[in-house]
Amino acid sequence: MTAHADAGRLRMEQLLREQDETILKRWTDLALATVGGRADRGVLAGRLRDVYQALQHSLGEGADTSDLRGLLADLSRAQAREGFTPSETATVVFSLKEAVYALLETQEDAAALRGYIWLSRLIDDLGLFTFETFVTARERIISDQAEQLLELSTPVVKLWDGILAVPLVGTLDSARTQVVMEKLLQGLVDTGSEHAVIDITGVPAVDTQVAQHLLKTVVAARLMGAECVISGIRPQIAHTIVTLGIEFGDIVTKATLADALAYTLRRSGVRFTRSADKQVVVGLEQA
Repeated sequence: MTAHADAGRLRMEQLLREQDETILKRWTDLALATVGGRADRGVLAGRLRDVYQALQHSLGEGADTSDLRGLLADLSRAQAREGFTPSETATVVFSLKEAVYALLETQEDAAALRGYIWLSRLIDDLGLFTFETFVTARERIISDQAEQLLELSTPVVKLWDGILAVPLVGTLDSARTQVVMEKLLQGLVDTGSEHAVIDITGVPAVDTQVAQHLLKTVVAARLMGAECVISGIRPQIAHTIVTLGIEFGDIVTKATLADALAYTLRRSGVRFTRSADKQVVVGLEQA
């Protein structure tokens, strides 16, 4: 670094310290304009103040920038959670240049102008870091949300003592099969159940791949000592299975969840008692 450049950097560091409140207010105004007023001014001002103070501490030869980058990463993650775009988040950082330049416009300070070039490069680097961190944070948020939705869309329900049900809705792919298998096996362990019903009434179509996923789940349950029944075999699903030549082997299939529950109750030794006149279930007792 030349003597002029070094003097410019020192002068810029001095201005950042002496005019901190003026620069911070201008930066907050510009940042709010960048996000269209969707951010809370107090919250955003607090975050920017923390970043600004960390920037001041990181200036100088050989200074540690880890705290500054950590705060920028926190800013990126917060902006991602609050629904802002990566461009908006990076522009919030870039707007610090404009806030500083507005101060320099009122001064005839050649050293400060030379220091502004150095500061601009630094802020550009920080803005790009913020952008990259934001993208990573948003991908993580999306991944976590997708995993949570997958968990919520695959409940394991206890239908009766020793009988679990897994009602499936939507497409059954490899990732979801893994979740279904893990939750079913854990449910079998937690409840000591010996029967499970996999209901595919909500699965729009069954092809060879979906059938393979179902078979894997049934085999895994059998290894745990549980027998599975697949329910929800509608006429169109049955036609597709026959047309594709899919073989379920000795796996029991039923048209409805009610049929599957009745079958598993009988298999588990439960006897139905119906009234002679009303033809409704009035009691269940172990045979």
